[in-house]
Amino acid sequence: MFVSPSFVPLKVAAKHLGDERARQERLRHAGRQLVRRLGMPTCRVTAINWFCSGYPRALSLATQRLIPKLRLRSDQFLLVVTAGRISRITDYACKQTAGLFGDLATATLVARADSRKYPPHFDLLHASAAKQRADGVFFDFHLRDNVLAPSEDGGQRREERRLVFSLDGMGIADIAPRAMASALAGALAATGTGAGDVRFVLPHQAGAGIVRLTAMKIEQIGVGCEVINGLTSRIGNVSSGSIPYGLKQHWSRLTGTIACPTAAVGSPGVAEVSQGCILLRATPLHERLARAAA
Repeated sequence: MFVSPSFVPLKVAAKHLGDERARQERLRHAGRQLVRRLGMPTCRVTAINWFCSGYPRALSLATQRLIPKLRLRSDQFLLVVTAGRISRITDYACKQTAGLFGDLATATLVARADSRKYPPHFDLLHASAAKQRADGVFFDFHLRDNVLAPSEDGGQRREERRLVFSLDGMGIADIAPRAMASALAGALAATGTGAGDVRFVLPHQAGAGIVRLTAMKIEQIGVGCEVINGLTSRIGNVSSGSIPYGLKQHWSRLTGTIACPTAAVGSPGVAEVSQGCILLRATPLHERLARAAA
């Protein structure tokens, strides 16, 4: 499963870039290239772009559609790779968006609960993602001339023409905390998990302020545990890689039930927001290793 927020949707690419350039934005083709470079040419490839909600969307597709069809053996696994290079669609002269996002790639191995070769550290209790109508358009693409961009040597350069994104930061900052709290409430209801059973909440790290507001919103639905925050200070918002990156950073601390809600823009130019959530429970293996690490 290949997940990337930095590929331009094909309809947008065809409109602004033409057919030849648009073909370079084919997500599934990029996923196949990744598989070949990993030396796994015969495995199946699925590719999606749900921007910052890409991770729960990928796990939802994996658990609800792919894994039941694949019927994994105990020695097989599904790999969820997130790869974001939002720097390629950023106008670095834009004060509203230039400093928000970071580039990052992550990999998550999803195996059967009884796998001895790949014993899981967390049981995946729930994964979902959906789009909801919103009052305004928060996100779109624009073709701009003479765009400031980073160079490969760490300097800067000017691109004659570049397709870049725009973001209504205030609008998404207002709706995201409510969307994440709503997604978390839905996950608890779907699994019958009590609000008091959640040990940690690791929300999408869109920014420290948004996470603080999210903590207030989820407290209103009865979830009063520790809410992890502050991961954007070093790497920025890494979009679909935010949750797996946060899990890695707090790996040995995470025990019990962990909720990971996300909120994101919807399709470009459309008045919508996406939201998602995964629920994890630490396995006895992880609990044992976490105690040893402590």
